[in-house]
Amino acid sequence: MGTFFKDCEHPESRWSKCPHEYRIRYRNVGGKQTEESGFATQDSAIARLTEIYNEKKAAPRSQSKAQRIQKYGTMRFEEYTEEWKAGQRHLAVASVLHLDSLLEHHIYPALGNRRMNSFDHKVVDGFIRTMERARAGLATQANAFDKLRAILLDAHRLGIFPDNPLAGVKPPQYDPARAVIPSLEQLRAIRAAGDDAFMLIVDLMSGCGLRNGEAAAVNLNNIVSDDVYRITEQVVVSTRQYGPLKHRKAGDYRDVPLPARIRETIEWYAEKHGTVDGYLLRQPTDLRKPYPHWGMDSQWRRIRASGRVDVPEGMVLYGNRHFYASNCLSNGIPITDVAEWMGHRSVDVTFKIYRHLLPGSIGKAAQVLDRALAA
Repeated sequence: MGTFFKDCEHPESRWSKCPHEYRIRYRNVGGKQTEESGFATQDSAIARLTEIYNEKKAAPRSQSKAQRIQKYGTMRFEEYTEEWKAGQRHLAVASVLHLDSLLEHHIYPALGNRRMNSFDHKVVDGFIRTMERARAGLATQANAFDKLRAILLDAHRLGIFPDNPLAGVKPPQYDPARAVIPSLEQLRAIRAAGDDAFMLIVDLMSGCGLRNGEAAAVNLNNIVSDDVYRITEQVVVSTRQYGPLKHRKAGDYRDVPLPARIRETIEWYAEKHGTVDGYLLRQPTDLRKPYPHWGMDSQWRRIRASGRVDVPEGMVLYGNRHFYASNCLSNGIPITDVAEWMGHRSVDVTFKIYRHLLPGSIGKAAQVLDRALAA
């Protein structure tokens, strides 16, 4: 750390009573030997040596941060993002394709040429307004913002921004009114309006909460008990092949409750149409291939266009999965369980989409608490 001494004729044992000043000797950041004088006491000399030591210790960290700011701060957003994307090795093929699509069509056109050190909350808020003016769907807005947030937070951790550029930004909000949910009577008419494969898909989405691609990958072997179905994979739209579940690694799965009526539909379909390696749904013209998304989408468009079925205004095929969430929450099943069964990344996603379906209210809570207090 350095040494302190007195440059006089008195021995060290007399320094505490000697009137001469203390001096210190140390090596600076550049390694050059340096001396300082003018310290009246031993404690002040030691305090200065400690201060110098702490500065030297922190110097590499500060120097490294300064170098990072210099390197990445002037880098353009697109260049930084491509470097960041190379480190996202955990992403599945479908997730990478989705990320690339958001970058190409929404994020890069608005922000690609901007230098990293120019981002702040106004820039991020302006990006959201740009998507709104372009009439991008709310799901697209939310997904694009999530990707931008991940990239900017990575840069913030590197020290590029003195302040978090996302602080105070209101993210795009999913409008619950867009989650159009059919009634039970409408659901029964919808499930019977297509062929057997379409009915099976509707049952799996509305009865077990499966996503479209997960329903297309239904497998008889995934009935792990009479009342549990194990979701292990999905048919990926971009590759048209079986792949990992959304937000999951290969081999991950989730178990969901299997109502008796849905199990009966699965077993009925398997008995009537047979299976291939346990898979119930395959491409009609080539049984070696998974069931294509266009198979269910084209039927859904025909059903809506026919006018023979009472389909709620604005409902999409995904509305059958919304029915599942509504059925669970309106019957008192905890939202944490519903979030897990639906495969959401966190309960916040479930709450944001289905908050309006929760049966609780302040008034109801007051009544419940009052009954307990009166007991």
